[in-house]
Amino acid sequence: MKKDMIAMILAGGQGSRLGVFTKRIAKPAVSFGGKYRIIDFVLSNCSNSGVDTVGVLTQYRPLLLNSHIGMGSHWDLDRINGGVYVLQPYMDEKEGSWYRGTAHAIYQNMDFIDNYDPENILILSGDHIYKMDYSKMLAYHKEKDSKATIAVIEVSWDEATRFGIMNTNEDGSIYEFEEKPESPKSNLASMGVYIFDWKMLRDYFKQAEEDNNINYDDFGKNLIPQMLEDNVNMYAYPFKGYWRDVGTIQSLWDANMDLIKSPEAVDLNDSSWRIYTNTMAMPPQYIGKGAIVKKSLVADGCKILGNIEQTVLSHGVEVGEESIIKDSVIMPNVKIGKNVIIENAMIGEGAILEDGSCIRNNSNEINVVSEYEIVKPEAELQGGF
Repeated sequence: MKKDMIAMILAGGQGSRLGVFTKRIAKPAVSFGGKYRIIDFVLSNCSNSGVDTVGVLTQYRPLLLNSHIGMGSHWDLDRINGGVYVLQPYMDEKEGSWYRGTAHAIYQNMDFIDNYDPENILILSGDHIYKMDYSKMLAYHKEKDSKATIAVIEVSWDEATRFGIMNTNEDGSIYEFEEKPESPKSNLASMGVYIFDWKMLRDYFKQAEEDNNINYDDFGKNLIPQMLEDNVNMYAYPFKGYWRDVGTIQSLWDANMDLIKSPEAVDLNDSSWRIYTNTMAMPPQYIGKGAIVKKSLVADGCKILGNIEQTVLSHGVEVGEESIIKDSVIMPNVKIGKNVIIENAMIGEGAILEDGSCIRNNSNEINVVSEYEIVKPEAELQGGF
């Protein structure tokens, strides 16, 4: 059952920087864009790129993520010779442990990978918003006769200090990797998208297995620097397009707002590159008499009786009469009463905002309401997250 390339999606992170939105669910399962989960984007990329065998590595609170992915049919990944598999940490006759890092998660699932005997392995993060054709990256990987290819995107020089930076030669070969450098030499940031020659990567894992003094737990901290030291043929694959790491509340809010302010950046209506999801069976949205909706995304199952402006409403949201919601992201099944004011906010799934409550402040910080929190009229927020 030899494959040219299979994908492994790292989806086990707790997402502590997302705070109240990841108390009950893994970060890749967080609601996004009204009808999606964050992981839908990378799964859709795999499907649209012709990658038909995908392992999803889960760890932290995987129940909702497992249920959402199911058999993979929504992404056309329910295949006989392939498909999507949810992989969790397990015990064998030697040991059992949680994933200690990105590379250790792959190491723990070598048997799954070996079952398909792939030439190459595609490593992906489950918490990024972007559209990317991985088949083009694979073609580049083969053209360069590369053993390790890392997707990079140009960031502003001010932002470069926040990323892992790849320093390259004119032909795109990588000669140095710097993690969050104070004085970056380039602005090519790693996207956390890797293609490795599987035989080579497997040899590194076996080496660490035989020598307890070797630590190859993490790609960025351990493995990639070691490969560079060993003069492995490694190239940077330049990506041109929209990409966001939505690991913080601010970045998640920003990415949602991009769907409204710059809809062409991530075109959800592009029929040639659909973003698929496990669609809920919901009734059509209802916009009542006197309601006003401006420049917003409104998912199925919403009932709007108030005023909405530049806001993302996820499925099943109810908005009462005379309520005003601006510049906000409302996650699924939130109930908003009458005469409620919400500005510059993110409201967690299942929250209830009682009549007359107010969520806003005078700063630029994002106001946050936790999942299933009940907000009473006197509970006006004075600060952000």
